[in-house]
Amino acid sequence: MAQSPEGDTAPVIIKKYANRRLYDTESSSYITLEHLSAMTRQGREFKVVDAKSGDDITHSVLTQIIVEEENRGTTLLPVSFLRQLIAMYGDQMQSMVPHYLEASMEAFRRNQEQVRSTMMGMMAGGSNPFEALARQNMAMMKAATDIWGAAGVPGVPGAPKAETPEAEPAESEADVKALKAELKALQAKIEKLVKD
Repeated sequence: MAQSPEGDTAPVIIKKYANRRLYDTESSSYITLEHLSAMTRQGREFKVVDAKSGDDITHSVLTQIIVEEENRGTTLLPVSFLRQLIAMYGDQMQSMVPHYLEASMEAFRRNQEQVRSTMMGMMAGGSNPFEALARQNMAMMKAATDIWGAAGVPGVPGAPKAETPEAEPAESEADVKALKAELKALQAKIEKLVKD
């Protein structure tokens, strides 16, 4: 369970009344779904209970927050994913889906933090992170081609040539163009992650 900034491990209790109002028992005030969304982003644990029955309704309230965010145009969930998710209801594998999704999101969160810290470290050092990434990729490709060449694979530098020397520069130019396109796509993805 995540700790709140004060170090408490107990979740904040939010009471939901029949008139749809949410009452924060910690601050003794009425709040909105936006407040709960902000608390979630801050890592604050909370539990939403029905004020009349005492039932835990946190799941449905969190789902409602997601629906509100999606309706505002902040679409995180692609239509294909939503269709697949709906199709899993009633399926034999339904019980495995929550665990799989939870593990996947945790892995994504860890990777996102690693990419963000790496990018920030590179930017703080004054270097262009994409140039560094390109250099690293080129070094890995050179090492791989050296290994394949040593193994005698035709068409790889250091290996017996199966093609004419004139064909090689055209292939290299195509490879460089393909790598540049991949780097550009990767750059766009990383910039989006850094902005989030």
